Amino acid sequence: PRQIARLSNGIQRAALEAGTVPVLISTDQEHGLIERLGPPATRFPGSMALGATRDPWLAREAARVTGEELRAVGIRQNLAPVADVNSNPSNPVIGVRAFGSRPGPVARMVAAQVAGLQDDAGVAATVKHFPGHGDTRLDSHLGLPTIGHDRATWWAVDAPPFEAAIEADVDVVMTAHVRVPALDPRGRPATLSGPILSGILREQMGYDGVIMTDSLTMAGVRARYPDERAPVMALKAGADILADPHELPLAFDAVMRAVRSGDVAEDRIDRSVERILRLKERLGLLDEPMVEVEAVGALLGQPDHNAVAQAVGEAAVTVLRDRRGWLPLSAGAVSYT
Repeated sequence: PRQIARLSNGIQRAALEAGTVPVLISTDQEHGLIERLGPPATRFPGSMALGATRDPWLAREAARVTGEELRAVGIRQNLAPVADVNSNPSNPVIGVRAFGSRPGPVARMVAAQVAGLQDDAGVAATVKHFPGHGDTRLDSHLGLPTIGHDRATWWAVDAPPFEAAIEADVDVVMTAHVRVPALDPRGRPATLSGPILSGILREQMGYDGVIMTDSLTMAGVRARYPDERAPVMALKAGADILADPHELPLAFDAVMRAVRSGDVAEDRIDRSVERILRLKERLGLLDEPMVEVEAVGALLGQPDHNAVAQAVGEAAVTVLRDRRGWLPLSAGAVSYT
């Protein structure tokens, strides 16, 4: 953890020495399958286990603990929670990363985690993957999945967790590399779709926070769109942050050419910059970008944080079948041979 904190401070120092504003450092700390910060950081069960608790307060507490520990090492944006409704049991990429398969309970857990990260810990939450990656049979890391929902089904099943997040003032929404023909008949992945990002997310859902793409190295984008074209298309569609272009200099030059040629208006770039600066200001990065390295050891994995993780684990245990009525086990009911 101290190495991470020193690295974060070094990145911020380099940004300030270059004459720019502090940077926003992020990571994927969903817990469960997707966990970037390991022990001694507090470890929680994944989202589906958290969803099994049916307890939004525990979800908020888990997010608070996660956010406090990320903030301690200089990471001010968590690329979580997952707002996908995992309505397809054969989904190869979301699965247990989702809180569940029903929109209502998922929406409640998403809103709780947004509050825990942002209001309680001062870390930006990032709900993903808009407009929903729950009903796919293909991993968007490997190809471009298609969501076959009609528009009414999308609003009823996929939209509610994102609506709940927007109601909770979520800082960032991450896009999905999925096609939803009912939302964009041209079949572009949502990451590159103006009708989905600007039309639905911005205009119909009223979201004015930061839109961030999923990784632009993924086949869901790269298989069909050149590396120099996808970043420009994402900007034109409405994205503010272009995550992880395959070749950063190539993407940078492509965006600059698009602005100089008028393909992307300069005021379009200005609006994205303004949203990102507002977020950095809200997080306090403009005033205090550095972290206290020596304090990190006492902040990660402290007993009260581990107590929250234990409470989540216990509440997540779910009886699926008890045909003989053996549960709950009483003391002394089990013998070991």
